[in-house]
Amino acid sequence: MANYHGCDLPEDLYYDLDYVWVRPEEDGTFTLGITDPAQTMSGRVQYARFKKPGKHIKGGKPVGRLESSKWAGGIPSPFDGEIVEVNPLMEQDPGQVNIDPYGDAWLVRLRPDNPDTALANLVTGERAMDGMKQWVDRYDVYCMRCAVPGAEEEGGES
Repeated sequence: MANYHGCDLPEDLYYDLDYVWVRPEEDGTFTLGITDPAQTMSGRVQYARFKKPGKHIKGGKPVGRLESSKWAGGIPSPFDGEIVEVNPLMEQDPGQVNIDPYGDAWLVRLRPDNPDTALANLVTGERAMDGMKQWVDRYDVYCMRCAVPGAEEEGGES
């Protein structure tokens, strides 16, 4: 995993070079989340609302909305498809995206209308890393993730 200005940037994901990452799954669905730089810029996410499973989403339209005390915004789908699952953890505790944006805090899973072209507007590998580093530089971001609640009391790391 690449790290730039404290921002984790997994090379195996696909990026829209703004704030969304996408991971293809073996079952033909795609998992979608927000990047480490995006969660840092948003601040502590307090609310998450998502479209329901079964809802068809056009590319560029939001699958849901995240809100913090300093930011609110829709999370765009990178392609036309159907929401097949919403992460229940994010519905219960939206702040998890500030702790583990690439792991437990994924947002939704989508089944694309056309799997062959679903990733056409996304980039991966070296091109994605270069683009994400430019994004970090443009917005002067130094990533931070929130501590895991209770970790300090248990002697754990944050």
